Amino acid sequence: MTTSDSYAAPITDPLFDGDTGKFTLPLRQLLVRLLRGPYLDGSTDPSAWQLLLDQQQSISDYFSEIFLALRLDMDRKIAMLAPVQIEQVHTSPIAPRRPLKRDETLLALRLRLLLEQHSGSGSDAVISRAGMHEILAEHRQASDRDDKRFAESCDAAITRLQSLRLLTGTELENEFRISPALAMALPITNIQDIPRYIAAIDANDPAFSLAADDTEDLAEQTPELVQE
Repeated sequence: MTTSDSYAAPITDPLFDGDTGKFTLPLRQLLVRLLRGPYLDGSTDPSAWQLLLDQQQSISDYFSEIFLALRLDMDRKIAMLAPVQIEQVHTSPIAPRRPLKRDETLLALRLRLLLEQHSGSGSDAVISRAGMHEILAEHRQASDRDDKRFAESCDAAITRLQSLRLLTGTELENEFRISPALAMALPITNIQDIPRYIAAIDANDPAFSLAADDTEDLAEQTPELVQE
């Protein structure tokens, strides 16, 4: 029996009193990780990624039962869950939190461009805290003359993207890796459209904005089924 087969085989000994489940402990742990989100990065956890690929059908079937779709980016080795769209009550097991603020959205869009420019390089896309401050300074509103408050706003935007794991730390202080998951969290079909989105935000233009399908995944997904 292969390792993959052992993960798929029904358990013979319950994992806890009253256990009626069929999945093995590693597979159940993977399900919990996906539910907790915001995503699974196969480049940093190859064994979990391989288990996901081996048991993809079983995992997809399980999440379909609770109105969730398993989304995979095979090139970037990213997996995340997305609520399905169904017009019925009690069909939202994952509740979205607050949407991104202006600076958070601008920073995410600019980082999405950097990620695209870096694709195919064979190395991680990284950026410094100062670099992100400079990016947001390009979009600073004319009425904002408080330097201290602006710097705090920049740091808050960085912290929010960190909380979504769209930015992760590196070995260097104040340097961050742009997560490949950003490409799935912000699934814009035409990268060339991003500058227009940014310009619309800068101009506070309500007539031109990201479609709902492009922005809903940027809101943090908080599992209601699993509590820390």
